[in-house]
Amino acid sequence: MNELILGIDIGGSGIKGAPVDVTTGELIAERHRIPTPQPATPKAVAKVVAELANYFAWESAPIGCTFPAIVKKGFTLSAANVDKKWIGTDADTLFEKKTGSSVTVLNDADAAGLAEMKFGVGKGVSGVVMMLTFGTGIGSALFIDGKLVPNTELGHMGVGKHENAESWTAARIREDEDLSWKKWAGRVESYLQHLEFLFSPDLFIIGGGVSKRSEKFFPYIDLKTKMVPAALLNNAGIVGAAMAALDKNS
Repeated sequence: MNELILGIDIGGSGIKGAPVDVTTGELIAERHRIPTPQPATPKAVAKVVAELANYFAWESAPIGCTFPAIVKKGFTLSAANVDKKWIGTDADTLFEKKTGSSVTVLNDADAAGLAEMKFGVGKGVSGVVMMLTFGTGIGSALFIDGKLVPNTELGHMGVGKHENAESWTAARIREDEDLSWKKWAGRVESYLQHLEFLFSPDLFIIGGGVSKRSEKFFPYIDLKTKMVPAALLNNAGIVGAAMAALDKNS
């Protein structure tokens, strides 16, 4: 099996990718980013995935792709923050037809979690580990003794009077409402304390774009559970996508 796999991370504002050495978790070329088309329909996104494959001259070799939705056996089954046409789409086949390569699609937070558990701060950690990615929404990845429980979607759970945690606590909300880091941290704390009560985790890994600014809000959050910023930062999804493709094609 080739040790190099193209990882692609599909997000609400950008679609980025790079070849990954899946034995080390390192990107072997500078990642390339293309703005996410609007509307982000399956056809439009598939075109960008093909553009990324062409950019890296990637032909007939495995590709891994993240997607911000529930993904089962290559089908996207939800569309909380993406075009509704994605619901029920066979994303694996769609991307394979556009790229000519074997493609593995998985939930974006699950991909980031896989990368952190193998190459980042979750490496060697047993018990219950939860990764939360704060961005446009809130993604979640749950691991039990290193094994992924896929598609948890804990960003959509209710917290207090709020029916949907991400509509109150996502990083985008901090910017939209012009909240101070301290005030936003109070919301994050309430959310994480609720997860603590429900899951009794051994470790929280905080990912997404805000992970590189953890010093701005970590000091304001009081938890029983250890909390650490993700180590791979915005490359975690790319690396995790490549790992998933390796697993599928081994």
